[in-house]
Amino acid sequence: MVGLLYERIGHGYARTRRADPRIMRAVHAALGDAASVLNVGAGAGAYEPADREVTAVEPSARMRAQRPANAAPCLDAPAEQLPFADDSVDVAMALYTDFHWRDRARGIAELVRVSRRGIVLLTVDRDAAERYWLTRDYLPAANDLFAPLAAVTGLLPGPPPRITPVPIPGDCRDGFVHAFWKRPRALLSPRVHSTMAVFARLPTDTVSAAQARLRADLESGAWVRRNHALADRRELDLGHRLVVWRPETPGGK
Repeated sequence: MVGLLYERIGHGYARTRRADPRIMRAVHAALGDAASVLNVGAGAGAYEPADREVTAVEPSARMRAQRPANAAPCLDAPAEQLPFADDSVDVAMALYTDFHWRDRARGIAELVRVSRRGIVLLTVDRDAAERYWLTRDYLPAANDLFAPLAAVTGLLPGPPPRITPVPIPGDCRDGFVHAFWKRPRALLSPRVHSTMAVFARLPTDTVSAAQARLRADLESGAWVRRNHALADRRELDLGHRLVVWRPETPGGK
């Protein structure tokens, strides 16, 4: 599923989906002192640490082709069938990808299986993301891409994970749909939204109608009046959650 989707929308992904340094710092801190990392659903390689041994898997050929020449080696594989032995790496990470998997439970089980010291997930909690003005006022069906956080964390075995909110900066450099909470006009640009799965998964007429309403509200000033409280905010909690799970035994399973 994810591979086919990104064969269609992945062109130019490396240009629009650049790592935001503030999110990157949070991800790298969550990796702790792991020496080896498996990046599952790696895309074009954003957020991969340069100071550790990294292996990546990505099912989309279009996405793999956009990885930099000096990026970590990347294999063609889905999250649900990782081509690695048990306990192969210190930490397995999956960033903004679990909501694209065909089978989330199987994917998470695979991350747990191949990691010695735990997993790091960066996901989006649907319940918290519902406050985003785009889905609240214009495109409510877009929120169906995500799952309630409990539906994700409930798939993890053993001890409960550590969950940390990751607020989204108003000038976020990564081009995911929540990055533009303070820059609404950007979401009217095909260059910006053409690589977003939120838009690609919905009927074209549904997206077009939502954008027409947004354009009209921006021109009339209705959007500003409705969202005036955002003007002085530098960051916003839109449900992005860093989930760090460690096995019961401190040194391994």
